[in-house]
This record gives sequence, structure tokens and C-alpha cells, in this order.
Amino acid sequence: MPELPEVETVRRGLEPAIVGQRIVEVTQRRPNLRFPFPENFEERLTGRLIESLGRRAKYLLADMDNGDVLIMHLGMSGSFRIDGLTPGVFHHDRSRLATHDHVVFRFGNGATVTYNDPRRFGFMLLESRVDLAQHALFCDIGIEPLGNELDGATIARVFRNKAAPLKSALLDQSLIAGLGNIYVCEALHRTGLSPRRAAGSLVRQDGKPTARANALAIVIREVLLEAVEAGGSSLRDHRQTDGALGYFQHRFRVYDREGEPCPNPKCAGIVQRIVQSGRSTFFCGECQR
Repeated sequence: MPELPEVETVRRGLEPAIVGQRIVEVTQRRPNLRFPFPENFEERLTGRLIESLGRRAKYLLADMDNGDVLIMHLGMSGSFRIDGLTPGVFHHDRSRLATHDHVVFRFGNGATVTYNDPRRFGFMLLESRVDLAQHALFCDIGIEPLGNELDGATIARVFRNKAAPLKSALLDQSLIAGLGNIYVCEALHRTGLSPRRAAGSLVRQDGKPTARANALAIVIREVLLEAVEAGGSSLRDHRQTDGALGYFQHRFRVYDREGEPCPNPKCAGIVQRIVQSGRSTFFCGECQR
């Protein structure tokens, strides 16, 4: 599933093509994806002006001029293709089968944006902006790791008294939104923290952050920003809106590198793989404590 950097990369690719533009036509080619499309989906969007395109955790949020928000989730294999404003030749092929092109948006500037999703785990919903914070998808989501809220003090606040493994706590979307398996593994390795240690161990008895908590907050931001600038990580389905692959996978230190030497120059350890909460965790048992 695309993680925060992949979704942010898609947002940045879509933004110049659709923000400030009016939707002149919507074609919905099936009744449902993961969920049924909203009733009168095509009619409610046709003629609307997109005022902004934001992101909350792993969701894309397109604000309309009538106060509605189009919520879009990519699921496992969803992608957007832009035609009309960008060259028609893509760096890498991806599915263009009509059976996988489920929604087509045509804009007043000549752009056509097609949502393609072979596995159909993505979805689109329409909700009022004023009710969005109370919506079931968003009411329990934690802080944004790329926002100003994430620092050592915040980590101390949300991890205090938590005995859960640090890796599991970082993946808890009610604490910190949008973090996924890849980037948590990478951030923990860069910080020298074991994924097995208790999350609460980053908090002092007086509730203040330890030095490692402060360092982790900084590294999480650094890893995510690096990944966004690299266009995300292309492991299976992720592509940018121009068809290009993301390249952060070439910077992986531990993720999917089981059995390889630890990349830290002063460490003689080997990258290990364990399973935590049903997900693979990659780390070095020598330098991550």
C-alpha cells in the first residue's frame, strides 16, 4: 500500500493540473471500488471548481467550491494518470486497460485525469468540509509527521506509559498519521533504535522526551522528506502521475535487505527480519538498541 511519501508525491503531481480548474465531465465506469461510489457521484462533481488539493495521512482531499470534499484513497494499486497537459509518453508502462480505468475527470483546461486501480482497493467519497473532522475516517487520526507538531515532546506525550513495541506504536495511526512499514524501519535504523524496545522507553519519568525521542522526531521528518523528493518508493504498484517510478527504494538501508551487512560503517551486524503485528520488520540487532 502506498505510504505517506507516495501519496504526497501523487498530490504534488495532480495539484498543478487540477487546482483552480473546473470539472466539466466525470465518467464513473463501475458502481464501486472498495466501497460503493457516493450517490449521484458524477452529477455532484460536474461543474465544480477544485479550490485546493490537500493530504491527511494517506488520503487525498480535494476541496470544492460548494464546500464538499472529494476524499480519495489509492488502496493497494490505485494511480492517477494525467493526459492533455503533459507529454503522452510515460517513463514506465502501467495498466491502461479500460477495465482498470474506473473514473475519468475532464477539466476546463483540457486536462484529463484518469483513476486506474487493478485491485480496486481504493475508494472515493464525497463529504462536507464542515463535517470532515468528525468523519469516521478522520476523527481518530493522529498528528501529521510532516507538520510542525511532530517533535520530541509530542512523541513523549503520545508514547508515555506505552509498553507496546516501538515499531507498533509508530504504525498506530491514532498516534502519528501516515507512517508506514518502510519508512518506520528506515527511521529506526537511522536513529539506532530497536523496533522491539518499549515505546514508553523514550519518555523520562517526568514525562519529558529522552534525547532519543528528540532524535527520532527529526529523523522521521528527514526520511519522509527525502522520500517525497525522490518520488516515493516503487516496489510494486506505485507510479508518479507522469508514469515515472519513485526512487527512494535505492536509498533503503534495511528495508527488504535481510541478510545483507548493516550499512553503518562501524557496525559488523547483519540486517535481520522479524514479524511484528503481521508485518515484516527489518533492522540491525547490533547497532539498534
